[in-house]
Parts: sequence; C-alpha cells; structure tokens
Amino acid sequence: MANAKWQPRPNITRTVATDPDLSLEQSEIPEVTGYLASIAMIVAATVIAVGIDRGIAIPNISLIFVVPVVVAGVGFGLGPSFCSAVLGALAYNFFLTEPRGTLIADDPANIWAIGLLFLIGLIVSGVAYTSHRRATDAALLRWQTTVLQDYSRAVVAADNIQPIVSITCQALAALFQVPVVVMLVSEGEVAAVNTAGGIEPQEAEFEAARSSLETGTFMRAETYPATASRFDFWPVKASAGKHAVIGLAFKREDRPPAPDTSVDIVRSVLALALDRQPFPVGRETRSSH
Repeated sequence: MANAKWQPRPNITRTVATDPDLSLEQSEIPEVTGYLASIAMIVAATVIAVGIDRGIAIPNISLIFVVPVVVAGVGFGLGPSFCSAVLGALAYNFFLTEPRGTLIADDPANIWAIGLLFLIGLIVSGVAYTSHRRATDAALLRWQTTVLQDYSRAVVAADNIQPIVSITCQALAALFQVPVVVMLVSEGEVAAVNTAGGIEPQEAEFEAARSSLETGTFMRAETYPATASRFDFWPVKASAGKHAVIGLAFKREDRPPAPDTSVDIVRSVLALALDRQPFPVGRETRSSH
C-alpha cells in the first residue's frame, strides 16, 4: 500500500465550525454585515413596537428590542449585539416614551425602563455570544479530533516513507490552514523535503530546522536564533538517527494561541512511523496538494 491516500474531511478554515447544528462562525461574516444587520433588526423591531403600541396598550413592550440583541449575539458577535442594545434603548426612548420624538425622558419610570432595557441587552448579548463561542470551539475540537484520527489510520496503513510524509503535510495543512513543510533528517543532513501551501523553505529555514532538531526544542519564527525563518519548527526524534522536523508558517496576526497540542499528536504518530521505514538517499523535494 505504498500509494495509500489520506482522504481528509471537508476542508475548513480554523474559524469555521463544521458541526451541522452550528451556523457560520462570526469571523467569516464581514464585520460591517453584522452591524448593518443589527441596525436593520432594530429598525424592524421599532416598526413592530410602534405599530403594536398604537393599537394595543401592552406592558413591557420594550422587550421586543431584546430579540435583535439575542440574534446579533448568536449570529454576529459581541460588537453588533452591543450595538443592538444601545440602538434599542435609544429607539425605545425616542419613539415609545413621553415626550415622543425626543431623547428626553421626563417620567422616572421611563428612565428606569430605558436603563433596564439597556442592562438586559448587555447581559443577554454577553450570554448569547459566550454560548455560541463555546459551542463553536467544541465543534472545532471535534473536527480536529476526527482529522487526527483519520491521519493516524492513514499513517498506519502506509508502508512507504513518502506517503507518510505527504499525509502528514496534508493533515497539518488541514488542521491549521497554513503552509507546511516536513523535513526528513538523517545524520544531521536533510534527506527529503515535503511541502504544502506553496511556500518553499529557504536556506535560513533549513538551518533553523536543524537547530530545532539538535536542541530538541520548539523554535518560533522571527525570533532568535530563527530570525529569518517564516516557519515555526517542531523536532520529531525517532530512533537510529532517523528524524524529522515539522514547520508551520503562521501569519503573525492569525497564529493560534496553543497549536502544540495537535502538533504533538502528529509528532508522536510520525515518530512511530519513522522507526519502521527506511529513509530516502539524497535530498528530495515534493509538494503535497
């Protein structure tokens, strides 16, 4: 099975939850869209509230303005939800409290109602956003676990070093959505290079990878002594002088806070696979797609 193929689950970015019960992650929706939608919902809630108020005198009509806050918190994030809370309180004051058509509230009861509406909006927006954030993180974790399980099975099925390294590149690229390089190192020399994502390592990055392997420590890009490296490097040490180095080219603004957990699992699986495979002779460079 030298040409075993790893078939990943549908590709996603790090910020998109793939759980069918979850909607699109907020960061995938343009920020301005969230604010525009929040304004539109407040306008709709105002029209509905004014229409009801003209026909029927009902208490607590201000609660209509809480609905856009909840929807914005779940669908667009904390900023649009906070915007809905502020606009809702202002709209209620302007259209539904005396004297109408102004932002002045003469009745202390109305002042209390406006303040309470604003406070409820803030609380609800925070709860809605936090709940959605946790659900999204849980869905992403489930997806990452599935990718790692698929990767482990594919590596076990492969009986050639090149498919194993190619599978490793694909799995890391799927997990982190960044360019990846995996270098095989034998007796201090790079024996093979496999890349995914379109960035080829430069000589300074080969040196950084060797340094990471020699010291057995993680080496972060653009920090001493890897100041010229675009890749974060993790060493993968196996037996009998057969080793590897994993490199991930994160953008500075998009670097995840703790990539080590998933990378360490991949490192462990790859190290076990290297123990039972012969290394190529001479440097090879390949790209994974």
